[in-house]
Amino acid sequence: MGVTEVPGKRHDLSTVQAAVAAGHPATVEAGIEVLEAGGSAADAAVAACLASCVAETVMTGLLGGGHAIYADGVRGEARNLDCFVSVPGLGTRRRHADLLQLEIPFGTELVHYAVGIASCGVPGLPAGLAALHAEYGRLPWPRLVEPALRLAGTGVVFPPAHASCLAMLAPVMTMNEGSRIYAPGEQLLGAGARLEQPGLVRALELLATEGPRSVYEGSLAASLLELMDERGGVVTELDLRSYEASWSTPVEVAYAGTRFLTRAGLSSVPATLVNLPRLRDLAPPERAVALARVLDTGSVGGHTTNLSVVDGEGSVCVLTTSLGLGSGDFLPGLDLHLNSMLGETDLIRGPLEPGERMPSMMAPSVAVDANGIVLAAGAAGGTRLRSALVQVVAGILDEGLDPESAVTRPRLHPAAGIVHLEPGFEADVAPALKAAGYEVRAWPALHHYFGGVSVIGRDGCAGDPRRSGSARAVSPR
Repeated sequence: MGVTEVPGKRHDLSTVQAAVAAGHPATVEAGIEVLEAGGSAADAAVAACLASCVAETVMTGLLGGGHAIYADGVRGEARNLDCFVSVPGLGTRRRHADLLQLEIPFGTELVHYAVGIASCGVPGLPAGLAALHAEYGRLPWPRLVEPALRLAGTGVVFPPAHASCLAMLAPVMTMNEGSRIYAPGEQLLGAGARLEQPGLVRALELLATEGPRSVYEGSLAASLLELMDERGGVVTELDLRSYEASWSTPVEVAYAGTRFLTRAGLSSVPATLVNLPRLRDLAPPERAVALARVLDTGSVGGHTTNLSVVDGEGSVCVLTTSLGLGSGDFLPGLDLHLNSMLGETDLIRGPLEPGERMPSMMAPSVAVDANGIVLAAGAAGGTRLRSALVQVVAGILDEGLDPESAVTRPRLHPAAGIVHLEPGFEADVAPALKAAGYEVRAWPALHHYFGGVSVIGRDGCAGDPRRSGSARAVSPR
């Protein structure tokens, strides 16, 4: 296990303020609560992530997976953490398992997904949260579960972007036990409604008392394995007992006067930044064409969320998590949605071998210079994750925008010769893209299709309005 050296915290105005940025106000408040209670960035990230597993369940959940980067401002080191889903099937003969094939409307496109119990891989997120807490945490584990447990008890307001997402994903989210949660009274939850998942109270109580290993060898594991047996899933007891989160050295590239630390994988963020021309001096049409040429990729992916945390000692944690679309199966009485990573076609690039990690497009990232942390950023959005993250990072580091301006300005996403454009680009951008050989598809409003970015920088912090995100700095004492 390697580490990358990073500068420690400097206590002056050039440094990043302690803050949390994430995909829901309740997620942010959970992280802020823990920071104000004396927790580290790792503590706050764990608490915020658990809160997201209550407040953002159309995007993520405890039985999914993720990737993180942690930069320790005291030790002066940075490491990546892999807690993504692994391929199940250890200790048993490989067998064919049928998946439920669906087509989901995504904007103007119909996107193919495969769900069902057999799409569930081995959850990695609980092991990742345990690793963060064990290595960098300060507060007791049960304290970190408290904010999420309170949310599960009271329910949480369902924001507009989540309601829009649910309307699109209803065929999956209302399968089996999900109909009670997301369509009470046979009516889909709308914006401003209260998302109630009472089973999560019991699930989080077990997580608090038994610890994260509950998912691998405790009460939550027993419930998961029972459902696998009942419905024909492929996750085994050996899969759960064998799972471990793993630390590694971040990939480092030079970008816009900083050392940019991230991960490689399917996102290709490091290579994209290396090939990205300087945007600051380009006219809007030239900038759009340059971005389209560097970012042009494939199809639509699954659903994710991201959170970024900086603490008062200059330590940073960026954590991206996902269930995929979700399998449509929930642990009875616990309201925990299973992941659907084995059905995410964009992640499958070869034979799936039991015990191996599945590939991922996630790219939690930190940029540093001689004075310390410049920004902490991560994105959600499947195949749009890279384009969202790169445009925000370039906006801050190259084009000199503050985080909120970089996140809220319109984005583009190229895919297979088509450039999708949010409204707000200059009038000469679309003709320039067409002249460069692209078909242009204009969207009527900002949309979660274009990803969700959570970022903390020296000039502030921002969550993404496309996904009803939020951000807040710790109040001075």
